[in-house]
Amino acid sequence: MTRTVFRNGTLFDARARTADRADVAVQDGWIVDVGSGLDGDVEVDCTGRGVLPGLIDCHVHLTMTGTDLFRAAQEPFSLQFYEGARNMALTLAAGVTTVRDAAGADLGMRVAQERGLIPGPRMQVSLNMISQTGGHGDPWWPSTCVLDLLPPHPGRPPVIVDGPDEVRRKIRELVRAGADVIKVATSGGIVSGGAGPRVAHFRDDEIATMVAEADAAGLFVMAHASADGAKAAVRNGVRSIEHGHDLDDETLAMMAERGTWLVPTLSSLLGLHEALDAGVLPDEVAAKIKPGADDTVRRAVAAGVPIAMGTDAPLYPHGRNLTELELMVDHGLTPGDALHAATLSAADLMGLADELGSLEPGKRADLVLVDGDPMDVRGLGDRVRTVYQDGRAVAGTERVPAGA
Repeated sequence: MTRTVFRNGTLFDARARTADRADVAVQDGWIVDVGSGLDGDVEVDCTGRGVLPGLIDCHVHLTMTGTDLFRAAQEPFSLQFYEGARNMALTLAAGVTTVRDAAGADLGMRVAQERGLIPGPRMQVSLNMISQTGGHGDPWWPSTCVLDLLPPHPGRPPVIVDGPDEVRRKIRELVRAGADVIKVATSGGIVSGGAGPRVAHFRDDEIATMVAEADAAGLFVMAHASADGAKAAVRNGVRSIEHGHDLDDETLAMMAERGTWLVPTLSSLLGLHEALDAGVLPDEVAAKIKPGADDTVRRAVAAGVPIAMGTDAPLYPHGRNLTELELMVDHGLTPGDALHAATLSAADLMGLADELGSLEPGKRADLVLVDGDPMDVRGLGDRVRTVYQDGRAVAGTERVPAGA
């Protein structure tokens, strides 16, 4: 059994949210020791480099590419899975070794990654996003045409429901199809033909049924939610609020008290504004993009709300995931807090903190080697050099070829 030592790197300590010089010893895909002067059979010299835990993106859509909705709607059905494989590789190369797919990827994509058929981050999949009639996931547009960016198939059930009974049956269908997490839209959205983010969707009894039924299956509920829709989701026990635009102080206080995570996906707004400037968004979507800054994240930090990193890629491109760290710092997090949001906090949100999220003995050997100071998140994505997953170099300058 080969013991590999990553020597002389500057390690990010996700618990202390600081970085210092130390060695990491890895054996059989697991971290077995962290300290100084460790010995091993193989040595990886990390002098001048930072060593991070494998990063975690809690909100991606791997089967989707770009922001041109009408182009996407005209593509052949199966193309999404080939693009998904490419997007998985891009995400892994960015240092993201684990993701939560927030609608799109199905069980087969997760299994393909687990079996080593395609390189990519390990995945939790939601399959699709539960929506009420006329909600964010309803594919009907004002013209009465259907523009479904996530068309149903046997591995991705249709998800338009109304009333607790339909909600209960739908969650059971999603669980049967292999969902690891339940995704719901309790607010309208920007990239859809219906109401905007400030309009609340679903009533309390429907949301409570989702949470109870998911809990019975051992799953969490993540809610695409803003404003009053987020308040209803928090009130009824969802695990995380995704996007979370325009959250009032009462909602943030509830989140802090209950330990409800905020996944702010700041990259998505950056991507939408760039797409708006490029003129590739339909007028119906462009009209819902709010100008100016939202101070929700700053107030969430002050209120003590737990924050986890999510990007909503591809609204900002797959492979550019670490831009989110810079944006979180711009919105009030320290660099250490931003890295914590992308490591231990994200692992905790996903129920994976026993195995992932920090460089500690007994955890999976997911490591990311970066040039320079790991606490300097500016341009961090451009400084990723080698990505290890379960102790194996899977992306970057020392990548192990497929089949080796």
